Amino acid sequence: MSMRIFVRVVDEGSFAAAARAVDFAPAVVTRLVADLEAHLGVRLLQRSTRRIALTSAGEQYLSRTRAILADIEETEALASTSTERPSGRVRVFVPPSFSFHQLVKHLPRFRAQYPDIAIDLSSTGLLDVADEAYDVSILLTRGELQSGDFIARRLASSQVLLCAAPSYLARRGTPKRATELAQHDSLVLNAGGQSRTWSTQTWSLRPDDDEDSEDEIASIGALMTSCAMSAQHADTVFGAALAGLGIAALPSFVVEGALANGSLVRLLKNRRMSALTIYAAMPTRKYVPVRTKAFMDFLVETFASPKDPWLKDGS
Repeated sequence: MSMRIFVRVVDEGSFAAAARAVDFAPAVVTRLVADLEAHLGVRLLQRSTRRIALTSAGEQYLSRTRAILADIEETEALASTSTERPSGRVRVFVPPSFSFHQLVKHLPRFRAQYPDIAIDLSSTGLLDVADEAYDVSILLTRGELQSGDFIARRLASSQVLLCAAPSYLARRGTPKRATELAQHDSLVLNAGGQSRTWSTQTWSLRPDDDEDSEDEIASIGALMTSCAMSAQHADTVFGAALAGLGIAALPSFVVEGALANGSLVRLLKNRRMSALTIYAAMPTRKYVPVRTKAFMDFLVETFASPKDPWLKDGS
């Protein structure tokens, strides 16, 4: 109690104002601070008839006291949430393509389980580190996750697949070998102003595949030099592929449904491009609201997989 009163006196600027704020008699507030100083054996405040001021010892003690009281409040809040029904708003940053093709179709199940939680989605681009403005950020990376002041849970990987519509393949033919891609039109995802071009260096041969030798692959260089369209959004490329404009390289979580219903066909199944790794991340905080923890657990339950959950046998 004495520590809280001391901080309130400093914040209010006087003993009288602090007494009014906590609804104590002024004499009680004065005595509690005096008892604290006696216990510590040091003067914390310089008193005058017009104002109070912190001593050098008081400044140091105030800083540490605020931290201690904050820890106590977080601990009390954490204990109270053990029986609390999750409620409130969870702010989530999610890439547009993952939001549209995967996340939103699972949200009714989350809503049924947590009817008092509202999800506020922001789908404005891609992130490779957690954004402090959001409770949860869904990250897509093409390599190791960048280090930073955040906590991340790995969800799954998503293979990038070469796909085209049956109408395009009927018109231009189906490439059987990597070298044949040079005669086809490409649909390029141009994210952040940098084209993600395809080259054989991004592909690996399976051990039982001897169709192309390593030397032959190395000499091909960049493939698909004829670009029919480039776009900044994966769903624009996806739509163009569905329309039969060309061959696209898209994540499995985008093309899963189209491959299943036959509106897209996967090409060169023995070739593999870079895989994306998907993470759910939170800014580093000592106390995580129960609603945020509930949503993180939901993401792990829904998407966590050691393999690519969208790459079905026969796709």
